[in-house]
Amino acid sequence: MKSLWQANYKPCVTQSGSASIHIETRGIYGAPRIHAKLKAEGSKVSKKRVARLMRVAKLIGVTRRKKWKTTRRDEDQRPAPDLVDRQFKASGPNQLWVADITHVPTRAKPIYLATILDVWSRKVVGWSMSTTMPATLVIKALDMAMKRRGFPRGVIHHSDQGSQYTSGVFKARCELLGVRISMGSVGDCYDNAMAESFFATLESELLNIGPLFDDPKHAESEIFKYIEGFYNVTRLHSKLQQMSPVAFEEAYERDLVA
Repeated sequence: MKSLWQANYKPCVTQSGSASIHIETRGIYGAPRIHAKLKAEGSKVSKKRVARLMRVAKLIGVTRRKKWKTTRRDEDQRPAPDLVDRQFKASGPNQLWVADITHVPTRAKPIYLATILDVWSRKVVGWSMSTTMPATLVIKALDMAMKRRGFPRGVIHHSDQGSQYTSGVFKARCELLGVRISMGSVGDCYDNAMAESFFATLESELLNIGPLFDDPKHAESEIFKYIEGFYNVTRLHSKLQQMSPVAFEEAYERDLVA
């Protein structure tokens, strides 16, 4: 069965390396990332030349779409303190995680995606999907992240003040796992900018390449492929020296051994 990308992408006919990389990366990369990938592969070509060749071949990267509002604060629940203060920095793994929920439209009904990113490597370490937004949605994402990362103690989990994150069951789960809860202020996108930036990237790179998903099951399948098959292992990040999250973490591990 073809993926959403395979079913909707029709590349122009060209033999340039730019076009080849554009196809390999689902039509997402623009000139800067394609130039970085060509450079890493040993090609001596300028960024301006890559941009010119892409214009000639009518190849363009994707753009971001507006974020759907999913944050609903529970006025009866007391929020946690802001332990981050917009300083989204970490010197190593499992020091600071950022979390958020986004709305994913389908032709049948919407589905919601909760994710957790490690600020240090930008890797999606935990995620969960559901057609509703109960506290269990974010708890499942947290449980996945903890299991994948070896149950680290003392990691900061930063989010907005959505009712899922301020709920008693989520707080109890964090306390049991030794997770420190942090929350930004209400109505300020900069207080959870990194998590929201990831969703903007996912939505533009996945949803802009074709029509809406048929139903929640179809959306979950395609988002799984995007996160685990592309974003974590292949997609280049300018903040990671043009490496993918997995490649960045592997390079770190090699340096530790050395």
